[in-house]
Amino acid sequence: MTTAPGRKRDAARTRAELLTVATEAFAESGYSGTGVDEIARRTKMTKRGIYYYFGSKKDLYVAVLEAAYRGIREAEQSVHVGDLPPREALRRIAERTYDHHLDHSSFIRLVAIENIHRGEFIQGIDGLRELNQNALGVLDDILSRGQADGSFRREVDALDVHIVISAYCFFQVANRHTFGFLFGRDMLDPNLRDHHRSMIGDVVAAWLESRD
Repeated sequence: MTTAPGRKRDAARTRAELLTVATEAFAESGYSGTGVDEIARRTKMTKRGIYYYFGSKKDLYVAVLEAAYRGIREAEQSVHVGDLPPREALRRIAERTYDHHLDHSSFIRLVAIENIHRGEFIQGIDGLRELNQNALGVLDDILSRGQADGSFRREVDALDVHIVISAYCFFQVANRHTFGFLFGRDMLDPNLRDHHRSMIGDVVAAWLESRD
């Protein structure tokens, strides 16, 4: 017996809606502080209905983590860099990463929460390390082109670049409230977005410039 296409679409839509709501709930209160009852209340579903789609609270949380990481990797890979000069290609990826972090602040909170749990849940997500290796592969190709034409320094690898970009973008959201209180600048002020976006592009481009 086959499932009708309409029912498949409804199931996919319901599952996606559950993920969206659960993402916000877990990002707000963490894994331990979020109950399935709260997610059920927000989605107007029964706990039984949620368990039908995800099996358990842990399975739902793991699905939220996976979707969050896939989202940032897909955003990075949506930048078509094959025909761009190496410096411009890396600038585009850095700026796209910056935009994604600001537009998906729940991702930052989820990463922080998962680090509190010492990466306990992320280790059970099959294929996530491969997905991240693919992202490094894009950076590695760009670096190789820049090093081959002499525009990039040679002692830097793709993971180095990823660390610099991720650290800058993560900081903007993770430290917004403390930094804002201490220095009187809202890191997410829309009027500063273009300025902060161009900063990470400038940092990466200048850092990678060949010293020969």
